[in-house]
Amino acid sequence: MSGRRTSVWAVLGVAVGVLAVAVVLSFGLSHRDALATSPLVRRPAPAFALPGLDRGHDSPVRLSALRGHVVVVNFWASWCTECHTEQAALNRTWDRFRDSGVVVVGVDFEDATGDARDYVARTGASYPMVVDATSATALAYGLRGVPETYVIDPRGRIVDRVIGPVGYDRLARRISGLLDGASR
Repeated sequence: MSGRRTSVWAVLGVAVGVLAVAVVLSFGLSHRDALATSPLVRRPAPAFALPGLDRGHDSPVRLSALRGHVVVVNFWASWCTECHTEQAALNRTWDRFRDSGVVVVGVDFEDATGDARDYVARTGASYPMVVDATSATALAYGLRGVPETYVIDPRGRIVDRVIGPVGYDRLARRISGLLDGASR
């Protein structure tokens, strides 16, 4: 009888554990804005020097070289469905703001190089694309998954973080506000 009671308690314990995990995941996944707060917001963006995805791009893209510009850093992967969803917004942001000195940088994350290059060609992304082969940059930014986007002000501070697909309107508002502030 004691063995049967132990089995019942074990099954009950596992059920409670599974329920607790389900509740935590359900809350987290349905409240992305709560997850979007980051200890990095309003702090200096972690530096990086990452090689270009394109074979012809010999020198790495260095965040430090972009100081003085508004920078949008987008972590993505070709296998990511939501990355495909946001790509038009990123292309539109680059097209509208690059002449104002805004730089969009796509950081390919845990992806096959050939698949990543095909994705860039298919989507028409023309802004700089780099590879985070060791995931060190993703770790430094506290990446939760892809897509994830950071907006960095001209002083090099993170001013916005978007977990999940970023929309054009949000990017345009944030960038316009930063550009207006810089022109004063």
